[in-house]
Amino acid sequence: MTLKKQRSLDRPAVEERRTTPAAVAEEILEAKLEDIATILCKSETDRSRLYDDVLAMMERALVRIALRRSNHVKSAAAAYLGINRNTFQKKMVKLGLDHDPE
Repeated sequence: MTLKKQRSLDRPAVEERRTTPAAVAEEILEAKLEDIATILCKSETDRSRLYDDVLAMMERALVRIALRRSNHVKSAAAAYLGINRNTFQKKMVKLGLDHDPE
């Protein structure tokens, strides 16, 4: 089989991967993160906290989503995220969400 023919056979697999729900979500997330990085980016002379800031934002958002979708039942929210209930509680405290009425 020629290399060209092999590449044409590989393309459907690549296109399939781009259309999976996870791949589509990742593309959307990357585009949004690009905007967030532009907003939060500091000058090159300062030490950037971009990575830590964005991770904290993502964790806070996921915890809030999980709580809403579980009617604020922490064990159900932890299960929704696929983490241990104690880990979920520690994350809530770390992120300052342990007293959040949302």
